[in-house]
Amino acid sequence: MTRLLLPLVLALAACTSQETTRLDTGESLSLPPMKTFARTSPMPPVYANTQLARDFLDLTFTLENGDAVPVFSRFEGPITVRVIGKAPPTLDDDLDRLIGRLKTEARLDIMRAPADAEATITVEPMPRKQIQSVAPTAACFVRPNVSSWAEYRQRRNDPKTFWNRLTERKSMAVFLPNDVSPQEVRDCLHEEIAQGLGPVNDIYRLSTSIFNDDNFHAVLTGYDMLMLRVSYDRSLRSGLSRRQVAERLPAILSRVNPRGGPGGVAPPRAELAEWNRAIQQATSPRGSASRKLAAAKRAVRLAAEAGPRDPRLAFSYYVLGRQSLSSDPNEALKAFIAAGTIYQGRSDSALQEAHVALQVAAFQLSAGNAALAQQLVDQNLTTVQKAEHASLLSLMLLVKAEALELQARPREAAVVRKDALAWGRYGFGAGSEVRERAAEILAISPRNRRPTETPT
Repeated sequence: MTRLLLPLVLALAACTSQETTRLDTGESLSLPPMKTFARTSPMPPVYANTQLARDFLDLTFTLENGDAVPVFSRFEGPITVRVIGKAPPTLDDDLDRLIGRLKTEARLDIMRAPADAEATITVEPMPRKQIQSVAPTAACFVRPNVSSWAEYRQRRNDPKTFWNRLTERKSMAVFLPNDVSPQEVRDCLHEEIAQGLGPVNDIYRLSTSIFNDDNFHAVLTGYDMLMLRVSYDRSLRSGLSRRQVAERLPAILSRVNPRGGPGGVAPPRAELAEWNRAIQQATSPRGSASRKLAAAKRAVRLAAEAGPRDPRLAFSYYVLGRQSLSSDPNEALKAFIAAGTIYQGRSDSALQEAHVALQVAAFQLSAGNAALAQQLVDQNLTTVQKAEHASLLSLMLLVKAEALELQARPREAAVVRKDALAWGRYGFGAGSEVRERAAEILAISPRNRRPTETPT
């Protein structure tokens, strides 16, 4: 997700002079101790149970590539999680917090196991390059019916390790990088362990879920915990067909989510296959800038078919904004505002709105509208903190600190900047990365430009 946050700041910084003493300050900043999240405040789902039932079926019986999953599968019995290999320092605490949430929110029978004991889920950290040697575009992944990297390499073509061949889950292995930021490690824990436990699909229309390739959400949400709780309800068991699960869902959801109203299953909803292809092309790390920009424009046109308030249209505008930055920053700003307008009109898109707010706040800071930049940040800080998104929080606070400097409030700015750097150590990891992000925010501020400089 970090790569979704930075393009605007980088583009604006490129429009300003790099020959400023303030950038030298950014390189030599003293970093405070790392801040981490200690408390989770998940919001309960805001959808009707009929929609949740449809979502559950789509998440459970279809793979990301569109292939059907013939039968429902889950772990039957207690679930244990062990960590083998070289774990980064923050992994244990983040894993313990995740397991605690799975126990209390999803009501799962799950616990830690020693590294030398057998376990149903094995987490194996390793260098990122090692993961990308087999999955070039993946940050991390989970595979059924293996318990180590060595076993995975031996059995990667074994049909018994394919998701659509499972009838019951016996063992899973999660492979994640140990040389990235603490937030990236934690995000991988949440997404891959959740997939190992339950849903196997990612759906772009889900605004409040980690099971979504837009990657706005970094940790499991209240929606996600409900999906996992349903997966392990006593009324379900491994081997059931889609029809059999659909028959049981209304009663399950009425019991575990009474606020969702009467039961039933909402009619199927088209997933816009052509739009999926366009948005994947626009967000791919591969391909030329012009090709990605054309794909983003095509995604906007296709998503409009789903309606003016559809989250896929908002995401399309967001991606168009990212892809327009280097060639036309003003058009990028228009696209970000269009995305923000849609997100503001929905009750389930507060975090997405915050992401857009950062982009617009950076524009306002660059234009010298310090009070407006600060206001945009302040309006979204609580949302970002609740979402436990440290990298987004760090960038927002860096923008706010510089906005306070422009308003001649240096003492407040110093306090906010220290907070931003502390969160940056969790969100971005290496001190050099944190300092680079800080320097980029300094670069877009008018007080760090020569009088003849103007942002493009």
